[in-house]
Amino acid sequence: MFRPCIDLHEGHVKQIVGGTLGDAALRTNFVSDRPAAWFAELYRRDALFGGHVIQLGAGNESVARSALAAFPGGLHLGGGVNASNAPAWLAAGASHVIVTSWVFREGRVDWARLAELVKAIGKNRLVLDLSCRKRGDQYYVVTDRWQKFTELAVNAETLARLSDFCAEFLVHAVDVEGLCRGIDGDLVGKLGQWTPIPTTYAGGANSLADLETVTRLGQGRVDLTIGSALDIFGGSGVTYADCVKFNRRRK
Repeated sequence: MFRPCIDLHEGHVKQIVGGTLGDAALRTNFVSDRPAAWFAELYRRDALFGGHVIQLGAGNESVARSALAAFPGGLHLGGGVNASNAPAWLAAGASHVIVTSWVFREGRVDWARLAELVKAIGKNRLVLDLSCRKRGDQYYVVTDRWQKFTELAVNAETLARLSDFCAEFLVHAVDVEGLCRGIDGDLVGKLGQWTPIPTTYAGGANSLADLETVTRLGQGRVDLTIGSALDIFGGSGVTYADCVKFNRRRK
């Protein structure tokens, strides 16, 4: 299935090359002249539940709140989420919150923090972001704007253990994110084999065929986010209308 997104940077809806997010030479594919709420209203109209709103850095809170208000209960919210502010984001209209960096400390899962978060909001409203980069022959979770490698490998054991604490996983393939050169099929295939809960993959999608591929490789357990290649984000690889039609056929 197709899952939509709203990526926020400095108060604007943007599409950014993921691996450059913490670099001085940030590479941006697209900056929208439409507000975040416009995209949220579009997704609400087409009943596209479970998309993610990601705050890429500071200065995005008011814009994020406007998107959640435009599609209450329809979007996941990520970026700067912790146990203290997670309940407020849910109250603001997020169906789930997405967390990554806050549950890691010194490159390892901070199980106490994760338990604190689950106690605050419940596992059924938590999405763990396991966005990763490849090192050697394994994928490792990266944090802090995708710049810092952790010691946590994305594998069957990791996904099984973490699934006890959350409702879904979100996995950006950071090395191909925003490049529109195709998905990381190896990672998608592994996620399809390993994940015991719903998982959304993002990174590199550049055609409608990628939706078919992810559905096949992911064995029906992995959804796909398309960003920079989508026409509503200035892309030419795939139209939003076709993605909506794909979901309706799948249903």
